[in-house]
Amino acid sequence: AANGARKMEGYGRFLALLASALLVGFVSVILSLVWVFHYRGGLSWDGGLGEFNWHPVLIITGFVFIQGIAIIVYRLPWTWKCSKLLMKFIHAGLNTIAMILVIVSMVAAFDYHNARNIPNMYSLHSWIGLIAVIFYSLQLFFGFAVFLLPFAPVRLRALLMPIHVYSGLTIFATVIATSLMGITEKLLFSLTNPSYSALPPEAVFVNCLGVLLVIFGSLILWMASRPHWKRPLEENTKVLRPIGGTPEGTEVESTMTNSSNADKSDLRISTEAARKQNLKFDEAGQRSTM
Repeated sequence: AANGARKMEGYGRFLALLASALLVGFVSVILSLVWVFHYRGGLSWDGGLGEFNWHPVLIITGFVFIQGIAIIVYRLPWTWKCSKLLMKFIHAGLNTIAMILVIVSMVAAFDYHNARNIPNMYSLHSWIGLIAVIFYSLQLFFGFAVFLLPFAPVRLRALLMPIHVYSGLTIFATVIATSLMGITEKLLFSLTNPSYSALPPEAVFVNCLGVLLVIFGSLILWMASRPHWKRPLEENTKVLRPIGGTPEGTEVESTMTNSSNADKSDLRISTEAARKQNLKFDEAGQRSTM
């Protein structure tokens, strides 16, 4: 941790933002539970309102809070000495847990609607929400296939990494917006006497929950978008070489010993170009979001 702190520019500021994000995200999950238990009748799985209540709770817990943590897990400086493969598994595992919770929340919503003969997929909230789930599942699949499994070539990973990062942040921002639409829609439908426009206590409570979601999303996106807070390059970077080749400084040095001055110059140029190309690919692989 201390070594990571020395390497990270603005470590104290990062730590303050991280603590704030964790606090706001955790409080958001707690408030979602308070909302459904205090105002909406609790949780159940019987086709009633308690079953639908799983939907907001699991969305806020998985799709917002856990996905947010997965986005910034590479940025934690005390993990910079950990294996990159280990961090990939942690990143993928958090996103997988979030995906499972999202699927359960979707089942709860559809099951409740079908039991009460309520139409499905007619609101903007449901449209954007389903799009976010589809793209999140694709993001997870291609993240596993390209960046976690050892089969994708390095050039393909370098090519897809900017798309992977951008789509991950876009999905997360879309989830925050969709959550705000969902809780607003729920209040409009549920609050009748008094109405939502009268701003009863439940409306104030849930509006505050929505504000916390925006704050949490803003903190995560800010930390994830600061280039000086990204995971540094691996210290044992190797020059790109064919399978079965030798690390930098062995075969090259041996060849240079028996070469002319012109050959030495050519080899130095070739080695330097390969090193720069490898650093470029490695830098792309260090970026955070899945």
